[in-house]
Amino acid sequence: MRIDKNNYFFLKRTIYLLLAAILLVLPAHAQDIGLTTIVIDPGHGGKDPGTVSRDGKYYEKTFTLDISRRLAEKIKAECPGVKVVLTRDSDKTVALNDRAAIANKADAQLFMSIHINAVPSTGPSGFSVHVLGKSSQKDRDLFAYNMNVCKRENSVILLEDDYSTKYQGYDPDDPESFIFMQLMQNSHLEQSLEFAEIISKSLDGGPISANRGVWQDPFLVLWKTAMPAVLVEIGFISNTTDLGVLKNEENRDKLAARLCTAFKKYKDGYDRSVMLDVEVEAPAQDGGVAPAAVKDSGKEAAKDTVSGKAPAVRYGVQIFAGSKRLDAKDKAFMGYTPLIVDSGKVYKYIVAVSSDLESANNELPIIRKKYSDAFIVRVEGEKVIRVK
Repeated sequence: MRIDKNNYFFLKRTIYLLLAAILLVLPAHAQDIGLTTIVIDPGHGGKDPGTVSRDGKYYEKTFTLDISRRLAEKIKAECPGVKVVLTRDSDKTVALNDRAAIANKADAQLFMSIHINAVPSTGPSGFSVHVLGKSSQKDRDLFAYNMNVCKRENSVILLEDDYSTKYQGYDPDDPESFIFMQLMQNSHLEQSLEFAEIISKSLDGGPISANRGVWQDPFLVLWKTAMPAVLVEIGFISNTTDLGVLKNEENRDKLAARLCTAFKKYKDGYDRSVMLDVEVEAPAQDGGVAPAAVKDSGKEAAKDTVSGKAPAVRYGVQIFAGSKRLDAKDKAFMGYTPLIVDSGKVYKYIVAVSSDLESANNELPIIRKKYSDAFIVRVEGEKVIRVK
């Protein structure tokens, strides 16, 4: 069959247009189900300067804003599909509650708060990364290690009107308030720890060389974020060497570049995990004994009606995760009896466990009245996979 010249060009143009449409649609869809929004929080600002250099010339709020702006621009340039939100883009005061609210309103999948450390002596230097929670190190006393840092970062609420009501009676000068914060659980602890470790490795060997590691601490700014969240103490303004690094524009840009590299690495893993999780398989019908890594409390675990054994695939609602194993009768479970899964880094607590997804979906709205950040998971072998 012979095609005339006019028809040939018409078909060729049509094919090109179709291909262009497909190339436009596929990336957009991929971005929709991946990590699409990050909130960057420049610490302090406005009437709250944060830490101040010994000569009084340099402020934490200035350094954090500059590094945050640079980081935002780098993410926008290197990850065009990602929306970047700054909790402040100028020298203004933003309440700690409002910083979390900005992230929650943006429906962000990640929150990064950037700060500069300080102590009375000039010796300590280096960076550290923090997530919300109790210490994961055995016999480590939070109050002996990071009490002053937490107290300083949280004390900014004293500049706010009616802070005791907004923060549910929290008082940064009362040790009992820190005990309360230590008891707060974070349903995104595992992802927060993962991102924190990536940041720690990415900053290692950079302009500020000393790596002080990853910490779990009761920072109020991380408390009410409904997504994985970290706080980065980028260096010590009280240390002459660290301050020299922070004063240099090129070094601040390098620090922002390393934070951007960490974000891209986390995003890559996040996107790949979401792509694997979006297809929810039908519950397996064959029986199987739950692996040793899954420690079941016994009351809510789904059982195969024929074999009496736990099915190979189960569904439930993860209410939170923690670095220490809680007893199944702990008050934190509010009457629920959890399935406890030891993931190696954290313990995941799952309730309303069933052999079918529909049952877990029906329970989710009820459970979220007590645990607002709860989500559906699939327990398969030693894996706990979030169901989208």
